[in-house]
Amino acid sequence: MQLFYAPEITLPHYTLSEEESKHCVRVLRMEPGDELHITDGRGTMHRCKVVDANAKRCVVEVVESLHEYQKMDYELTIAIAPTKIIDRFEWFLEKSTEVGISEIYPIECDHSERRQLKLDREQKVVTSAVKQSLKAYHPLLHPLTSVRDVITMPFEGAKFIAHCNSELGEREYLGRLLKKGEKTLILIGPEGDFSEEEITFALENGFKAISLGKERLRTETAAVVATVVTSTINKL
Repeated sequence: MQLFYAPEITLPHYTLSEEESKHCVRVLRMEPGDELHITDGRGTMHRCKVVDANAKRCVVEVVESLHEYQKMDYELTIAIAPTKIIDRFEWFLEKSTEVGISEIYPIECDHSERRQLKLDREQKVVTSAVKQSLKAYHPLLHPLTSVRDVITMPFEGAKFIAHCNSELGEREYLGRLLKKGEKTLILIGPEGDFSEEEITFALENGFKAISLGKERLRTETAAVVATVVTSTINKL
C-alpha cells in the first residue's frame, strides 16, 4: 500500500504535486491503472488509480473513499519542550505519530534548551510518519507556545503534568489515572524539568502530577512512553 498525503484533494480526479508525481512515477515506477492511496489527514482514506503517469503532474482517479479510517477511540494531546538536539525531538514526532496522537504542542518553559523551532521542517517529519505508518489522520502540530498559555487554554478532559520534583507532593503513575476513551492532555518538560512555579501553576489550574515509572527518562523518551501508555490503556 503506497500512501500519499493531500489535504486539498479533489474528487473524482486529483493531480499530485510535482514532488509527489516524481516519487510516484520515477521512484515507484507506477503506470496507468496502478493503485495508490491518498489521505486528506482528516480521517478519509481514498483508494485511487493512476490515470496519467506524468512525472511532473501525475493524475489519479478516486475510486473509493473510506471515512474515519482506523479512527482512534481516544484523543491525546502532548505538550513537550523541544530538545536542544533537534533530532531527538523529531524522533518523538515520528514515534508518537506511529503509535497514535491527536495534537502536539511544542512548549517554551523556564528551563527550555530550545526556544526556536522550524515548524515547516517538523511538519514534514510528522507527514512522513503519517505516510509510513499508513495513517488517515494527520496529527495537528502547533507553533511553539508558552507552557503557561497551554496550561490556561480551554481543555475538556484529563490534564496531567509529568515532573520530577518530589518536594511538591506525590505523583501517581499515569497508567493508574487514565480512563479509557477520555480526552487527555499531558505536559512533558525539558531536561532540567519544569520550574517549581510552572508545576505549582499547573496544579492550581486542574492538572494532576504524574510519574512515568521509576526510570529516569529523557524528555523525548518520556513523551513516547506517555503516548504508548495512553494507547495501551485505550486498547485494553
